[in-house]
Formats: sequence, C-alpha cells, structure tokens
Amino acid sequence: MTRTTPPRPVDVEAVFPGLAGHRRTATRLHPRQGTAKPEESSLAGPLLWPADEPWPVCTVAHPKGTGHLLSDVRLRRRIQGEARDRDFTDEERRLLDGMTRGNHVPELHDEDPLPLLAVAQLRAQDVPDLAAPGGHDLVQVFWCPFEAHGPERTIAVELRWRRSADVGAVLDPQPEPPVAGREECVPTSCVVHPERVVEHEYPGLLPEALQEEIAEWEEGLLDEGEGENDAYDSSPSASYATYEEYEAAMASARAQEPVEIDYMSDLSIAPGWKVGGFASWHLTDPRLVDCAACGMPMPPLLTVAAVECDGASRSWLPVEDRDAADDPRVIDPAGVYLGRGLMRVHTCPTDPTHPHRLTLQ
Repeated sequence: MTRTTPPRPVDVEAVFPGLAGHRRTATRLHPRQGTAKPEESSLAGPLLWPADEPWPVCTVAHPKGTGHLLSDVRLRRRIQGEARDRDFTDEERRLLDGMTRGNHVPELHDEDPLPLLAVAQLRAQDVPDLAAPGGHDLVQVFWCPFEAHGPERTIAVELRWRRSADVGAVLDPQPEPPVAGREECVPTSCVVHPERVVEHEYPGLLPEALQEEIAEWEEGLLDEGEGENDAYDSSPSASYATYEEYEAAMASARAQEPVEIDYMSDLSIAPGWKVGGFASWHLTDPRLVDCAACGMPMPPLLTVAAVECDGASRSWLPVEDRDAADDPRVIDPAGVYLGRGLMRVHTCPTDPTHPHRLTLQ
C-alpha cells in the first residue's frame, strides 16, 4: 500500500519566493510493521547479505551480556500489539513480568566480538534520495545496540554499500546480538513505503531577512486566528442527554476552529524515518557537520525518528493513515528511541564511503 503525504497547507515558495533556493528533496520511508524479502528495502532485515561474507561485529570493549534479551523485546511488542484493544491474559502478564533487564549472557565478555544489529536496507531504485557511491545501488545500516560508544556514549553505526547484482547466495540465518542495552535500541521488522517530498531549510539556518519575513507572517496568522476565535464559543454550554451527544457537539466545535500553520512544523522538514532532506536542530543550536576526510558539509543520509508524526507535525500524516492516527503501529512502527527522539547518519556528498558522522536531537 502506498503512503501519500497531504499537500502542504500553503505553497510556501509562493509566499516566500526566497525559499526556492533553500529547498531539498527527501524520501520518507513510512515504515509499517511486517517482514520484507532479503532483496527488498526494509527495516531490521532480513538483508541481502552474501553467505560467504563475514557479518559485521562490534569489537569495542563494553558490557555486552547485560541488558534486555532481543527475544524478550520482540515477544513484549507482540503481546502488547495483540492486546491493544483488550486486557492482558494471565499468561501474558506472567510472560511480561518475567522480562527484565539483567545479565542474561554472563559468558559474553566485554571484549568479545558482538554481531551488529541489522537496522535498515535501502535500494536506490526505491529511494531516489539515496546518495550512493558510483556503481552501488544498496546500503545496509547496522548498529551496536549498546549506548557505550564515543564521547557521546551512543550506539555505533556501520554502513555497508554494495552492488545487489553481485550478491549470490544469501546468508540464512543472519546473526544478531542476543542482548541490547535498551529495548528502544531494537527496531521492529518493517516494510517501507518510500515517498519523495520537498523540504525547506531549518528556519534557524535561513538568511536573517527571510527568518524575519517568516516570523512576521506567522504572527499575522496568529492574529487572524484570534479574531476568528472571538466569533464563536468552542465550548458548548448547553446540557446534553448523553455523553455521546456532548462528544459529538465538542467534535463539531473543534472542526470549526481555524487551522494553525507553523513553518517549522508544517512547511519545513518532514518527520519520521527518511533519507536525504534537511536536519532539524529544534533541541540544540545548529552545528557544523563536516567530513573529516575532505572538509565538505555532510547532509543527512538517514534520519531515524522515534515517531512518524506527533501533535506538532500531524499535518504530515499520510492520507491513508488518517483513520489510524492514534494507532501505535502507525505513529511508532519501529519502536526505536535514540537521543531525545532523533538520530541522523550524515555522509560525505563527495564520497559516501568517507567516515560518516552521527548527530542526535
């Protein structure tokens, strides 16, 4: 099933022609829970990995046997998904109570090699914004699911670029670490529904004059909204025979409320897992992300997000998901939460095989 982002509430380049020089395309991945084939784009595998090629491992010394069993993480998510509209059974409660953090694999030492976790596989034919090195048409993303790496004490990400036509027999089964430091470091298997959209630069990185124009425009919209709010009372004061009648009246009143438009939330950067596009710096000041090998500014290759849409970015919710806006399988399909909800993998536009960098929000 395709996913379709609704048109933006306004044509922002018609309002601000200067933004035409600050636009970029991105491919929203729209992951939804399911299992893809090894040759398809997906989250959490299986990957198109050659049977005769060693699986990547983490060799950094850190606790590797203590945390949450991957089998427990997946069972917990399955149980919670199946019981979404009912109470847990006694057996389900017993299973959930038994899933605790602990030293589950004591024989796994800190310095032992640990298989990396398959996170994503993206094909250039599915993802137009995939900046692949020449001749490659596939990137595979892995990470060590322990936040114990580098000065920021986060996960360690590894990228593998390849030519899919060169892969013969596919590795099966595919290795994975038995334990993760946090449950939120483990992605749920998802199929993806790539969709290309247009983004505009983070407001704090626009020219100052353009920032001021946008701020004045947003203030004007707020003033108009306040005037419209004075025209009616959004809180029905009549008495109702049933709670259902009251809810219906409230829903009707809410439908009359003016729609608020915000550049950052509605017109700038798409939420959710995506490839390409711009980086949002909503929690920190913008920072330079330059290539350590050649000094070139590094745009995001992959954005890993905690949610597909939240309250502030609800206008980006795909048309096909409007009736499931509160379903966790739509809002949080992958179950990943890194940093404060957002992690980006940046690659060099000159040579994507140069060392990548991570940023967190």
